[in-house]
Amino acid sequence: MTYRNLSIIIGIALASTLTGCLKYEKKANSSTTGTMTMVCDNTFRNIMEQEIDVFEYQYPDAHVLARYAPQNEALDSLFSLNTRTVVIARDLTKKERDFLKSKRRNVKCSKIAVDAVALIVNKDNPCSMLTTKEIGDILSGSSTQWNDLEPSELGKISIIFDDAASSLVQFMRDSLLNGGDLGPNVYAQGSIPAVVETVSKNVNAIGVLGVTWITSDMKSAELTPEERAMSVISDDPIQGATLSDDIKVLKLRRPDEVTAYKPYQQNIFDGTYPLYRPIYMVTTGVSGSLASGFYTFVTGDIGQKIILKTGIMPARTRIQVVQVGQD
Repeated sequence: MTYRNLSIIIGIALASTLTGCLKYEKKANSSTTGTMTMVCDNTFRNIMEQEIDVFEYQYPDAHVLARYAPQNEALDSLFSLNTRTVVIARDLTKKERDFLKSKRRNVKCSKIAVDAVALIVNKDNPCSMLTTKEIGDILSGSSTQWNDLEPSELGKISIIFDDAASSLVQFMRDSLLNGGDLGPNVYAQGSIPAVVETVSKNVNAIGVLGVTWITSDMKSAELTPEERAMSVISDDPIQGATLSDDIKVLKLRRPDEVTAYKPYQQNIFDGTYPLYRPIYMVTTGVSGSLASGFYTFVTGDIGQKIILKTGIMPARTRIQVVQVGQD
């Protein structure tokens, strides 16, 4: 083959590719077709990736481009009108809603789930339970050694978050410190997987993360989009996820209670597990747009089934509680 012939073949291939791109860009935008962008709190990445996977499988002409970032970045993007859809760990305030309305944005905001905040430790750490007061004392720096909690040969306690700007940090400060300052023993590792890795290597560390990162059903990430979609599209009952055996999850209790609980779905559902928070989806997408269609999907039956399978509690799906053996 001559150089000239090779050039012609490459030119034809490139022209074909460009034509395909032009067709993609011209795809009409509707509730199930086109392209949209969104920003999701990165602590909820496991949930939203599965939502997008199933949605795009059902609607092959729909493309949801998600960016995962700290909650403040998601809100900044929404209020600067750079995106129409965000997933965050709180509702919008009246002032925030009024601002968006002043920009002629029709706001839809819905609680889509209840998340549990889990505390994990190294498998060689003998600690199995903490009270919320003890956690608060560790976060504030009042308790810096494991021996401050109970007789222990372990050393200095370190609390590990994913990001200094993480919504998990804000939640723990608001819930346990009344918005107070964090102590010098609190560190950020840059990502949730880095939190898990740090705890696996440090017997003195406590990791803070959303429970969907440590549920056994996260193995469903290995499923194909078709397999994942088929598991939630059918009318068969959905079985919730259980905690992974690969990580040690602490039991927690309130100071005035005797029993401590792990963040199982049943304990999130009835409120006995003390550290839980809402997940909200916000969109200003106009009716008939892809942003509006994806919002309807996530808040609808299939979207809520997906959330149930990740290990937390959906906001709207009917729950059938089945008692199983739990420690």
